[in-house]
Amino acid sequence: MIVTLRANPTFMSGLVAWMVAQASKVLTTYVVYRRWDLRMLVGSGGMPSSHSALCLGLTTSVALSHGVGDALFPVCLGFSLIVMYDATGVRRHAGMQAEVLNMIIKDLFQGHPVSEKKLKELLGHTPLQVVAGALVGILVGWWCCLTPR
Repeated sequence: MIVTLRANPTFMSGLVAWMVAQASKVLTTYVVYRRWDLRMLVGSGGMPSSHSALCLGLTTSVALSHGVGDALFPVCLGFSLIVMYDATGVRRHAGMQAEVLNMIIKDLFQGHPVSEKKLKELLGHTPLQVVAGALVGILVGWWCCLTPR
C-alpha cells in the first residue's frame, strides 16, 4: 500500500505540500519572533497556510494528471476554494474572538481558575498566508507530477 501511495502523484502532492508548509511555519516563526517553535510543525494558523497548500497541491496534481476537463478537477477546485475562504473568514475571526476573550478573562478573573486556561488564538489565516500556501501547493503539485517515479 505504501509503495502504491508513493507512486500516486496526487497523494504525494498533497502530503509534500502540507509537509513543506508546516516546516515553513517553523522558519517563519523564527524569522518573526526570533524563537524556534517546533509545535508549529503540527499546529494550525501561521505562514503559509498548510490547508491551502494541501488543497492546491491536490488540485494542481489532478489538473496535470487528469486534465481540467475531468470531472474530478472542479470538485477539487471547489473544495480548495471553500477551504481557503473558510481559513480567511470563519476560522480567522474565531481566532480574533478568542484573543479578545482571553484579554477579558485575564482582566476580570485574575487569579481565578477560569483565567488559567487560554483559548487557542491562532486558528485562521490572513489572505497573504492563504495565498502563500496556495503557491506552495501549486509548486509542489507541479513538481510531484513532473518528477519521474
